[in-house]
Parts: sequence; C-alpha cells; structure tokens
Amino acid sequence: MSYQQVEDFYYMAEDFVDDMDEDSYGRACGDMDADDDDMVTKVTDTSSAQARKGKDIQGIPWERLNITREKYRLTRLEQYKNYENIPSSGEAVDKECKQKEKGGNYYEFFHNTRLVKPTIVHFQLRNLVWATSKHDVYLMSNYSVMHWSSLSCNLSEILNFAGHVAPTQKHPGSLLEGFTQTQISTLAVKDNFLVAGGFQGELTFKHLDRKGVTFCTRTTYDDNAITNAIEIYDSLRGGINFLASNNDCSLREYDTERFQLLNQFCFPWPVNHTSVSPDRRLITVVGDQLDGLLVDSQNGKIVATVVGHLDYSFASAWHPDGRIFATGNQDKTCRVWDIRNLSTPVATLKGNLGAVRSIRFSSDGQFMVVAEPADFVHVYSTRADYQKRQEIDFFGEISGVSLSPDDESLYIGIWDRTYASLLQYNKRHTYGYLDSYL
Repeated sequence: MSYQQVEDFYYMAEDFVDDMDEDSYGRACGDMDADDDDMVTKVTDTSSAQARKGKDIQGIPWERLNITREKYRLTRLEQYKNYENIPSSGEAVDKECKQKEKGGNYYEFFHNTRLVKPTIVHFQLRNLVWATSKHDVYLMSNYSVMHWSSLSCNLSEILNFAGHVAPTQKHPGSLLEGFTQTQISTLAVKDNFLVAGGFQGELTFKHLDRKGVTFCTRTTYDDNAITNAIEIYDSLRGGINFLASNNDCSLREYDTERFQLLNQFCFPWPVNHTSVSPDRRLITVVGDQLDGLLVDSQNGKIVATVVGHLDYSFASAWHPDGRIFATGNQDKTCRVWDIRNLSTPVATLKGNLGAVRSIRFSSDGQFMVVAEPADFVHVYSTRADYQKRQEIDFFGEISGVSLSPDDESLYIGIWDRTYASLLQYNKRHTYGYLDSYL
C-alpha cells in the first residue's frame, strides 16, 4: 500500500462553484451572488418521501446550477483518476471486460443525514463505516469514532483519538502509556467489540458496553507501519479474535480475552486486507501483489493462489456458504472465486470509476455489495450468478459501506468538504395479499 495520506481529492462544491465560475457561469449566467453561493452549499437532510418527490438524495440543488446532474456525471466519469500501482491496469480491464446488466432493485433509498461527517485518512483504505444493527452505525469522523442512531437521530462520540488514549486495564503487552493524536486508518466493529488501527501500527480495543479503552498496543515500530485492515471473528477455539493486516508485510492474530498475540504470519509484500472463511479454517490474503492467497488459519501455510488481477488488491470477503469468496482490486474489478475450482474466477465484475475498495456479502448470501472509491456502490444478486446488479449512484468519496447483520439496512459513508453525509438504504420487500392478511 502506498505510504501517503489523502492529498489529491477534489471536492464537489469546488466543481460547482470555483470551476464553473471560471468556465460556464461567467459566460452563461453572469457572476453568482452570495445567495446563489449559499444555495449551492446549503446542507439539508433528505428523506425517502422527499426523494420520491424529486429532491436530490444528497440535497444538491441542481436546479440552481448551470449544469445538469447527467452532464456532471459524464464529467466525473471522464475526469476521475483511478489510482494504479501497475500503470494502465484499469485500461486493460476496460478493453477486456464488460459491465453486468443493471436493473436490480434490492435496496431503496431511505434517508441521507448531513449531521454525520465521515472522513478518510488514507485514500486506499475505505473500511471506516460499520453497522451493528439496522439502526446503529459506527464510523470515523476526523479523530473521533462516532455512533449514529437512525432510530433516535442521535450522533454521539464514542472515542476521541485527538488527545490521549490509554487502557484502563492491565494486560501483558499492552502499552499502558497509550497513544496521543492517533490517526485512525482502519476500523472494525462487531457486536460489542471495536478495534481501531492507526497510521503508525497502533491497535486500540474497546468494549462498547464499558467505559474507557481495554487494550492498546503497537504492532510494529517499522517505518512503514500502517494498519490496513482489521477483521473481528469467532475463533475455532471459541471466543472472539481479530486479525490485523499491516503494511510491514505481516498478518497478526489476537484474542479478545487476554489480548495476546496468537499468530504472526509474514509475507513478501504489504498485506492490505484479509478475511476469514465461515468455517474459520482459511484466510484470504491480498496486498501489494497481483495474486491473492488462501492460507491455513492455524499455521499460515499457503493453500492456494488465485491469479487474474492486474494490480494490487485492497478488499476481500467470503460468502456465507464458505465456498465462494471475492477479491477487489485497483484494476477496477471485483473477482468472485469458487474454492472448488480456482483456475478461473466465477465472475469478473467491472466498476465505473476506479478501484474496488470494499466488498460485503449479505448474511443470507443473496447479495454482494461492492464499493468503488467514489460515486458508485453496486449490489449484485448472487442468485442471478452476479449477472444482475443494482447501481447506487451519488457524488463523493466513499469512506465505507456496511450491511446491518440482518441485511435490512445498507449504509454508505460519503466524504466531501461540503456534501459529507451518511446514506441509508433499506432492503426492499415484496409482500403478497396473504402476508398483509396475516
């Protein structure tokens, strides 16, 4: 993974105001006055009822702009620069791979809240939004871990890393002095467990139902120490463990009872993302390498290699059936694999703008959610063999996507200086006459 932070993003309000002042506004409609400027950047929530009446889901006042949504979409598609470690990897995919059929309608827009302001520290790491129920979402906003309740519409701070964070319990290996001004690069939340990974190899563990922080450690003092991803899972031995994928080419496993380092598996390249199979016996490992790996969860030995991607990968996920898994890559594809035949992918799914940064399977296995770095989230039907998809279309960098454990809600974090927000989509249901009667 590239050792640099967010630098080169451009923002929507700048496109709408600055660039258009210089180009189309000055010629077509004269200078904008202060009221027009306020209208462009005015922040308002959007409900499903308002969206049905024609309001933009992000509250962007297109009717006041000298450009239509459709034209701006074309501009974004033409100008957005996909980051590549292997030059022209995306172009090669564009020539060889066609997108799957649109038209799926699995999740419908429910609400967009502007009170929530998701942020990103590293442009390649987008796992910063997690739903623990259909109403409860945890996300990063600058230095703070925030909790949003869609039920009460309440936003609260859970943990602030801007100051001093130190553990309240003593465990062997824990840094009792804690950390100061920790930049959080990745996050994972499951049930009552929260683990945050830092830019300098920091790991912080918190029980959400207890005050304070339980455990702090530094995985490495290597110069290239970014924590790229965290996976919380039920271990084979019972209890809850978590995996930390790190830029120092290591994958580390910890338990959440004694907080001991159980395993450390080393690779020839930085590990960008890992995910544990449903039976807990295999781990997908992807990183700064074209090929992905399946490794034994007990000893770290390589079981199989998957070949096909043209750039570095930053996402992976397992289908609940334990036979299918997916990998996401900077070549703009998500590739779906079957462990019974790894010679070729089951499906190669191409994005619109850029790299696949996040992948989530629904708990019931019916859907796979794939997030690009900006503007697009795709929901694929697994029952249709990934040949049909719903395309969720908006504007802004994506800080993370998360399905609630019951699959009822899909949350998307949007990072932008003006239009930052949290999108909520709810699962569509088709009820028949007898369902209504009962």
